[in-house]
Order: sequence, then structure tokens, then C-alpha cells
Amino acid sequence: MSQKRDTQPRDSEPGFYLESFGFSERPFTLVPDPAFLYWSDQHRRAFSVLEFGILSRAPITLVTGAVGSGKTTLLRQLLRNVEEDAVIGLISNAQGGRGELIQWVLHALGIEFDPGDGYVKLFQTLQDYLIRVYAEGRRVILIFDEAQNLSQDSLEELRMLTNINSNKDELIQLVLVGQSELREMIKKPELRQLAQRIAASFHLRPLSEKETGEFIVHRLRVAGGTGDEIDEKARMLIHEVTQGIPRLVNQVCDMALLYAWSADAGHVGEDIVQAVIDDGVFFGAEVAAGEAAQ
Repeated sequence: MSQKRDTQPRDSEPGFYLESFGFSERPFTLVPDPAFLYWSDQHRRAFSVLEFGILSRAPITLVTGAVGSGKTTLLRQLLRNVEEDAVIGLISNAQGGRGELIQWVLHALGIEFDPGDGYVKLFQTLQDYLIRVYAEGRRVILIFDEAQNLSQDSLEELRMLTNINSNKDELIQLVLVGQSELREMIKKPELRQLAQRIAASFHLRPLSEKETGEFIVHRLRVAGGTGDEIDEKARMLIHEVTQGIPRLVNQVCDMALLYAWSADAGHVGEDIVQAVIDDGVFFGAEVAAGEAAQ
């Protein structure tokens, strides 16, 4: 059943639905925020793998998952917990061929270099830095977010970086985080040497129907609500249309709260979620269907 809506801002209700529902902030923004992190069983396991990889000084740690499954949020939580003696280099959306990756790494670590230098000199610059940091009793952790954008040559180049490690000492650790296709890339025979150096890995799957409901209630409560602002039947429909992908759940919930506010409804029911779907403002349905098929 469609609702009569007027989605223009109201002077008496700044912040759209926030004041109406008593929220201190929007519960379903798309910006990764560890404060809103819902610890499903899978997210706990994925985070444990990340922590284990760091603490055990694994050469390479791999975490993959569907688009919007919460990987970047887990990374931000991890960065809060890494010991102070570690030097962190965070690289997002790195692209390019051989030689360009080493420049991404140097830039992420704040190492000055001449872009005109050849590969050998750039590699030597990085190696000298790693040895110097190690001599200071510290170590370097390179985190690659959206690592599925790396080419096969770049992934092989990353493996070569681990050759800097010697004996029992790890001068550099790599954390690769990316979408599902990253896992398939690494399974290729051409990258078997890289795969052999992955000491810890985990693949995040979408939330179950029960977990999706708990995820929604959790975020509502963190934002200052009761958790009942979106009722059970609405939560079930949200899971159906999003297939439990957290980012898509956030999108639908955010629009549903806006629709409820503009219709002067006291809560989000199944009919309001259906109105969001029928109006075509949720573009993630095809993405969800594709992820469910994997």
C-alpha cells in the first residue's frame, strides 16, 4: 500500500526524521563507522582473523566479501586496536602496473621519493625504510582496501615485497581486503606463490534474516532510538530485498524512515518499505540478487 508523501524539508523538523523519532544522529548512513558496528558471528570471525594475522605477524592476511558487507568498517575498528609500535600504511583503490604499486606504498608510508626514479631505486628506498623501522623495534603493516582493483602483476609484486622479510623476522605485513572477485583472482595458478603466503583468510557472507533484523535494531538503538521504529515485518521485507547486505540494508532503512516521517507515521511498517521499493528509489535490488547468486 503506497503512502501519501511530501519529502520536502519541514522548518519545524530540521534534520528530516531525526527529531520525530528521537534520534541523535542518522542510524543508517553509508559512511563506515565503527561506533555502529554490529557484531554478527561472521563479523566477529572476520575481525578475529584480521587480529590473528596482525598479532601472529602473518606475511599476508586476506578478508573478502560482497560489496557493502562491512569490510571497511572492520578495517577502521582494526586500526583502533593496532599496537602503537606499528607503522600503518593504508592504500585504497590502488591501480596501475609494475612500478606504480611501489609508488602507492611509498606514498602511504609518507616516504619521500622522486617519481622519475626507476623501479630498482624505488624498491631500494622502501627496503632501506623497512630495515630502519625494524631497527627501531617497530614494524610496517600495509593495508590494501578494495584490493580487487589490483592487477595480476600488482598482486605478484605484493608477493615480492614479502621477500624482504628474512629468517623469523617480519619487516612488513600485508592485509588485503576486497570484494569476492579478489579471492577468485588469487586462486589462479599464476598466483599460487602469493596464495601460499596467505596465513589467515576469511570470506564475509551476507547477513541471515535474523541477523538483518538484529542489525537494524542495533543501529536504531545506537542512534538513540528504541529499536521499534522499524517493525518486524518491515525488517523481514528489508532482508528479502537486500539479501542481508549491510550497505543495502542501510539504504532501504534510511529511505523508509524518511518516508515514514513525511507520511506522519509513527513507525516504519511493511507498507512503507514496499512503497520505497515500488517508487524505484532503491537501486540496490539487482546488486543484492547478484550477490545472493554467488
